[in-house]
Amino acid sequence: MAQNQVEGLRLFLAEFEAVVNSGCEIICKPFFGGAAAYADNRIFMTRTKVGLALKLPESTRQRLLNEGATPLRYFPKGHIKKDYVLLPQHMLENKEAFSLLIGESMDFVLTFPHRG
Repeated sequence: MAQNQVEGLRLFLAEFEAVVNSGCEIICKPFFGGAAAYADNRIFMTRTKVGLALKLPESTRQRLLNEGATPLRYFPKGHIKKDYVLLPQHMLENKEAFSLLIGESMDFVLTFPHRG
């Protein structure tokens, strides 16, 4: 099951090849029953049973929350993942805007120290 989720995320990211092939290594791994995408070993996207979430700077998260995104919580009573937003379907369907968000997410996580 987890491998199917990982492969599904890889295929999903293939639609955004221009952004994803930005010079850093992108890998997908199992994550909370779903999958997560990493840019140079830094997580930037998750796709789980709760939906698709991106790790983004605060200003972008706030804008997206105002446009219908929701705070990310992996479990009903779990804590909110503060750097992430869960994107509604209409945001995923706008491929151009979503592509920019993927790029921004990758750029954002690459500012964090590498943990290898």
